Amino acid sequence: MPRSTTDGARERLVGTDRVLAVLVELAGLPSGASLDEMVQRTGHPKPTVHRALASLRRAGLAEQDGRGHYILGDKFLRLAFAHHEARPEHVRVRPLLERLSERFNETIHFAVLDGEEVVYRDKIDPLSGAVRLTSTVGGRNPAHCTGVGKVLLASRLRTLDEVAEWIGGRTLEQRTARSPASAEELHACLIETRERGYAVDDQENEPGINCLAFPVYLLSPSAPSGAVSISAVAYRTPLSVLIEAADEVRAIIQETTGWPDAGA
Repeated sequence: MPRSTTDGARERLVGTDRVLAVLVELAGLPSGASLDEMVQRTGHPKPTVHRALASLRRAGLAEQDGRGHYILGDKFLRLAFAHHEARPEHVRVRPLLERLSERFNETIHFAVLDGEEVVYRDKIDPLSGAVRLTSTVGGRNPAHCTGVGKVLLASRLRTLDEVAEWIGGRTLEQRTARSPASAEELHACLIETRERGYAVDDQENEPGINCLAFPVYLLSPSAPSGAVSISAVAYRTPLSVLIEAADEVRAIIQETTGWPDAGA
């Protein structure tokens, strides 16, 4: 009995989903992977993964290196970086990151909120002499224990009930012993953040690393487009030193972005 058009469309959709799943998995493997490794990581049958990789290769989105391992193709990388460079917020925030990097010679991040996590959209490493952090553009961290996350949550979650609803039934991940562990603790952090106009990460996401974070208004004077942070190794640049520079950071943000109320 011939298949209906609807059945055929459903099968094509499932096939497309599997190709995309293989692409996403491959994107997390900078050194590439063999066909067998991709089968193990995706949990799909070997013929299915092989067809998906073949489709990606035909489209230029994947290729094989000298070892026969599959890696992201140059076309995919060109498209991804072109899209990243063309983002309006990226174009406007880059001069700010450069000024902060020149002033503090520490790691500077620009991040946005995505549900329960922050996503790093841009990063500048120290120019010289300082320890470089392992964060990457496109990388993620829990919002509740990062400076950028807390400063963005502070504008959205204003009551304890709203914080509790955002947490829902999950348990807040304890990256360190200093990470906020409950709705009450996070709510108190967000109150402090709103009162100061900036957030701090006092070794709450990673031992030995602290940061100072401010919201940035790139496209609207009322809704933050994201947040910038100065992240430093605690023994070299204590959190108290970053906090002492808060007014200077705020002034740099205002001068560079043109919005007068950044973190005020």
